[in-house]
Amino acid sequence: MTKSQKILCSSATSWSEGQWRQDLANALRDPNILLEHLQLHNHGLFSEAAAKDFPFRVPWHYANLMKVGDPNDPLLRQVLPIAAEVAPATAHYVQDPLAETQFVQQPSLIQKYQGRVLVVTTGACAVHCRYCFRRHFPYGEHRLTDAHWQNILETLRADASITEVILSGGDPLALNTEILAGWTAELADLPQVQRLRIHTRLPVVLPQRIDEAFLAWLTSLPLQVVMVVHCNHAQEVSPEFGQAMALLKQAGVTLLNQAVLLKTVNNSLITLKNLSEALFRVGVLPYYLHALDPVLGAQHFDVADSQAIQLIEQLAGALPGYLVPKLVREIPGASSKTSLLR
Repeated sequence: MTKSQKILCSSATSWSEGQWRQDLANALRDPNILLEHLQLHNHGLFSEAAAKDFPFRVPWHYANLMKVGDPNDPLLRQVLPIAAEVAPATAHYVQDPLAETQFVQQPSLIQKYQGRVLVVTTGACAVHCRYCFRRHFPYGEHRLTDAHWQNILETLRADASITEVILSGGDPLALNTEILAGWTAELADLPQVQRLRIHTRLPVVLPQRIDEAFLAWLTSLPLQVVMVVHCNHAQEVSPEFGQAMALLKQAGVTLLNQAVLLKTVNNSLITLKNLSEALFRVGVLPYYLHALDPVLGAQHFDVADSQAIQLIEQLAGALPGYLVPKLVREIPGASSKTSLLR
């Protein structure tokens, strides 16, 4: 039995093939329905103005992880449009906080750092996180077409220094596996490309995305595959997410997590400790804890650097080093992520 066949056998009892597409199509798009489901519809939490500025979207799997009757639920806080998003913000909160438009090499291709490139595969996401640093990104100008992909391959062929290709978005896993497989098949012909990295939140909010077709694609790739998931709170580490991570580990995928430090969501020692331990139990290594990117509309999530540093120092005293994520900020033009620790 081949490695791919073993993975397919082990996942046969998980989710029906392609079920994630229907679940994604049925995602909540009306905050009032979510609030009614959580018995919070009389609390006046939702802002129509904020939802108009940045549309609401949440899969039912993620909604069902929220605590009924709790207006301060940390998962609800991440996705519910509230009035603070449209309140006046300080000048450094802008639409393009990482100045990504300066690093666009060609449509859909961004290079910020030496040796790796990022491909904006789609503007679609399964969930619209209110602190998203690309909530204002001009995705219409960067829709990845087959022609754009061929141009990207030509760019990679001409640059022997590029050893890693990162699929990002939006969320690349919002695309059908057939599309991803078609695009990446030709990467194997580029001798300098060693790794494929996938940045995604779908396994957290819609874990049934990790189905047999997806696993078969990953196991067919002659590249090292790294998946960086985005999980901010231990409450997001559901049994289904754990099952998805187990299947990916069997497929030989290196699993890392990057979180964002968010006020009212995870800015406490016990919350960060629980997150690291919950992730490690399902085979995911805490990698980055990002300071909030100053994107317009997210200012109410900001945590002062002094508190962030204190939290990570406390976390280092409470956990073994391999469970302590790197506390970083992304500074436009810097050669790498910048540590907040001196």
